[in-house]
Amino acid sequence: MLISVNNISKAFLDKKILNNVTLAVNDKDRIGLLGINGVGKTTLLNILSGNLEYDEGTIATKPDLRIGYLKQNEALNTSNSLKEEIESSLQLVFDTRKKLEEISKQMSQATGNVYDNLSNEYERLTNIYDAADGYNAEVRINTILNGMGFGDFDLNTSVSVLSGGEKTRFALAKILVENPNLLILDEPTNHLDFSMLNWLENYLTEYKGAVIIVSHDRYFLNSVASDICEIENGELVRYKGGYSSFLKQKEERIKTLTKEYEKQQKEIEELRDYVRKNLAKSSSINSVGSRVKALEKMELSAKPNPQVKDLHISFPFDIEPHKTILECKGLKVSVGKAENKRTLFENFNIEILRNEKVAFVGKNGVGKSSLLKAILKKLPCEGSVRWGGNVKISYFDQELSSLDLNLTALESVHRKFPTKTEYEIRSMLARFLIEDEDVFKRIREMSGANRAKVALCIIVFERSNVLVLDEPTNHLDYKAKEALDLALSQYEGTIIMVSHDRYFLNSVPTKIIEMKSDEIIIYNGNYDYYKEHVQVENKEKNVKSETKSDSSIQYEESRKNKAQDRKRRAKLMNIEKEIEVLQNEISELKQLIESPDVSSDYEKLSNILEEIKTKEEQLEELENIWLELA
Repeated sequence: MLISVNNISKAFLDKKILNNVTLAVNDKDRIGLLGINGVGKTTLLNILSGNLEYDEGTIATKPDLRIGYLKQNEALNTSNSLKEEIESSLQLVFDTRKKLEEISKQMSQATGNVYDNLSNEYERLTNIYDAADGYNAEVRINTILNGMGFGDFDLNTSVSVLSGGEKTRFALAKILVENPNLLILDEPTNHLDFSMLNWLENYLTEYKGAVIIVSHDRYFLNSVASDICEIENGELVRYKGGYSSFLKQKEERIKTLTKEYEKQQKEIEELRDYVRKNLAKSSSINSVGSRVKALEKMELSAKPNPQVKDLHISFPFDIEPHKTILECKGLKVSVGKAENKRTLFENFNIEILRNEKVAFVGKNGVGKSSLLKAILKKLPCEGSVRWGGNVKISYFDQELSSLDLNLTALESVHRKFPTKTEYEIRSMLARFLIEDEDVFKRIREMSGANRAKVALCIIVFERSNVLVLDEPTNHLDYKAKEALDLALSQYEGTIIMVSHDRYFLNSVPTKIIEMKSDEIIIYNGNYDYYKEHVQVENKEKNVKSETKSDSSIQYEESRKNKAQDRKRRAKLMNIEKEIEVLQNEISELKQLIESPDVSSDYEKLSNILEEIKTKEEQLEELENIWLELA
């Protein structure tokens, strides 16, 4: 066990944030830490990392435990070069290497006791160097920098010239290079594109130590986490599996606890009722007394934690638009002044039809947000942009620049809709969980999540049949994201959006359009459909490239390796049989979950879900092998 937390409590002023939290972190654990904004996730991380004192409880850690903690706004030394900054993560390695080199030189000239002492010191330092994996230091640095998108950067560049997003990514790279026993990451997926996210998921899945991650990236948690810990009402509950498994298990747990509580309350009421009715009867003294004792000895079940209120969102509209919503021809967008003008993309031809839900994806900097601004005439562009008839548009700007920071939430909505009564506005804000005194808070005093909710509230009142959304899930906690997913999935209008939220991209879009600087590629499906087809396309490109450059060599090799090809085919057949068996087993287990005696038994359900997860991982591995061999 790396760290054991026992009944930790923490309060700020008179508000208790954490209440008797218990958590065991073992080697190889992959723990996703969930909870709505402000529930105490970062407080727990600060306690685990030793940066914050706790009020009650105990914490035991493994001797020599090394913890790497990535905070949301991790500071870098801007006076360093990238090379100096990344190597500072391995200061022990480079200092030890330097000492070993010095001792090696001294040993070449030493004799007798001096040589023996130097030899002993050399052995001690070598053990330290081995333990820190010093021989692979440069390989680890290069691997991580490439994965985090810094492969083409000049490492002599100053840290100070990095953008905000690049600094966040570099801070993450620096923590990964340290290679601690326990890696604590607070929102590590910010500012990562899809390729970086995929790389990080693979890296953390194979990481030798334990990982605790606070993230609202539900797709990321599904890919990496082996357990989900949720903080709710100051208490922590641990669930097996990733995010999707957590949702199912939590629902079953609440149902089970509610049933147990209601059953006991009914039993208590029956006992009390008997006592009330028979207390005056002398013939019933013994039976009354036994029931009173039973009541006194009864270990009362705690009332299940009150569920955190859910958001209730929908996006109605009044007018049906014409069939063609948007048509762009030869669209070109450039940024910067004349002397430094840079083209983001050009010659884009786009047609979006009524009821389509289209998501634009692509590498950071390709111009996705600029595209949305261009079609809304908020950014100069070349080419033709034509909106269809009866189109009414609402725009969610990820910067939330349309909100006046000096207005309150109530005033912000009222300014847009002066005919709405205060009751109507407060009722709508309440659906977004902005209630009571919060409606009188100025926008500048509100969290990013609540600012986003005010902007969404305004969009609901606009009753538009086209929604243009730029990163709408930014800032939102997982409950708000689930509510927004549902509302937009049920929305009957047209959506044009940009998002890095892959779970969201799986739930809402009916079409993914990948943007490149000189072309767009259309995929008629959600994110998983897009990802699958991109992988196939990349594989085909690699095969064609290899075929083109080495066709004569490949022909000769294929002629000589017919025996190997027969073996490959035989292996494919065996794998297909194994895949079929696993698919049947998974199907049977999923049917078993639906039976009442399993769905009502939390422990049985958890075990079966864990078994399903293991078999699905085995199935995915076999399918990957099959794809490689096919």
